[in-house]
Amino acid sequence: ISTLKDVISLKFKTMQSDGILLHREGQNGHHIMLELIKGKLSLLINLGDTKTTPSNAHVNITLGSLLDDQHWHSVIIEHFNNQVNFTVDKHTHHFHTKGEFSYLDLNYELSFGGIPLLGKSGILSSRNFHGCLENIYYNGVNIIDLARRHESQIYFVGNMSFSCLEPQVVPVTFLSSRSYLALPGTSGQNEIFVSFQFRTWNKQGLLLSNKLHQDSVGFFLYLSNGKLKISLHKPGKTPSDITA
Repeated sequence: ISTLKDVISLKFKTMQSDGILLHREGQNGHHIMLELIKGKLSLLINLGDTKTTPSNAHVNITLGSLLDDQHWHSVIIEHFNNQVNFTVDKHTHHFHTKGEFSYLDLNYELSFGGIPLLGKSGILSSRNFHGCLENIYYNGVNIIDLARRHESQIYFVGNMSFSCLEPQVVPVTFLSSRSYLALPGTSGQNEIFVSFQFRTWNKQGLLLSNKLHQDSVGFFLYLSNGKLKISLHKPGKTPSDITA
């Protein structure tokens, strides 16, 4: 169906920094894709085949940051003629699509959460979304409600449930400047991988320190004036600081 107006809205929550939330494809190479890339939302609109459509008919807009924080984020995509409004958490980017098309000719299926690999039913792309979606509406139609009632126009690929399970998170609070956690090192260890989330009102403080071996490289991860910095220490060399 060629449509002059489309409104798609949804909310998502995830701890994964990458994943496809929405994909829709039509004739002549037309397609829309909403993808989480490194914690930011990217909206890609392709108005046709690159052989017949000028390059300025391809639009890629990015909004938001740190959206993989396991909090709910809202998205609205409104398309009317050649006007598009892309909204993420009340921040809206208005733009016009270019090229010879004033509408997207999208006749094929609309998918949420990813793109099934062509010719391999039930196999998911590694770029598919991993997390929770709610309040998915397409032109006023509640997509999740249709799916829950197993309407014939909706089908599922992969494992899904009509609930949103919260991950098991065990926080720790340091109540004084003398509080810290310490882990024993491993003999012969040449590398380290650490990930964590933190929240504080303080602008200064040591977050992490490590030394792989005696007389080897060490580092300090710390806050300085509210900025995250890492200081690398090598034997016989002046420490080098990097600001994130």
